[in-house]
Amino acid sequence: MAGSDGRQITVTQNGPYRVTGSVPLVPRTILTDDEGFSVEWGEGEPYTTEATYDLCRCGESKTAPFCDGACEQGFDGTETASRKPYLEQAEEEDGPNLILSDAEELCSFARFCDLGGQIWNLVQEQDEASTELAIREGKLCPSGRLVTWNKDAQAGNEEDYEPSIGVVQDPSEGCSGPLAVRGGIQVIAADGFEYEVRNRQTLCRCGQSENKPFCNGSHASFKFQDGQAERGAAGS
Repeated sequence: MAGSDGRQITVTQNGPYRVTGSVPLVPRTILTDDEGFSVEWGEGEPYTTEATYDLCRCGESKTAPFCDGACEQGFDGTETASRKPYLEQAEEEDGPNLILSDAEELCSFARFCDLGGQIWNLVQEQDEASTELAIREGKLCPSGRLVTWNKDAQAGNEEDYEPSIGVVQDPSEGCSGPLAVRGGIQVIAADGFEYEVRNRQTLCRCGQSENKPFCNGSHASFKFQDGQAERGAAGS
């Protein structure tokens, strides 16, 4: 996938994400059903932004999702993520109708993969309903950890997303989530390395990921809230 022309997210050294190219920034919420399963994305009105803007990645900004300079107080934003392409990171599970590729290190704990007995089990079923649900769950995964592939296709099952950045909220878990990047926006490391351009990926904004700049679900363990990391029992 080629990068979206002129649209980039640059990871600054121990600082914010610098977004260029007039990328839309939108609130995005994980919606759940009556049983608490993640089932859909809700989207609010876009933020007002300039062509270039800076987004917090330390988790301490009081003007979240935008940077207010809090990172200057000693944030360690060292990037530790693999620079291998997705398919070199992912393991494959072969089912009767689908192949599931799974790069576990990219998990951002959105939990769309749990409905219906979990996507790993669904891809092992032969019935049409299980296959369709597995494809849907794969598409909803914000980090692109999970991708389903039809046996007779060379491309993964993907939505045709317009470029955007979603500011994720997770009411069911009582926390704020990562930046959900869609539509093939180029992410550039602080040293100039160009990460693989992907249709879906999630960037850490709590400052705690062990897979920076990408999210690894750490926000959920200590109930990160916009502008303030509220550490609860899980993170004590």
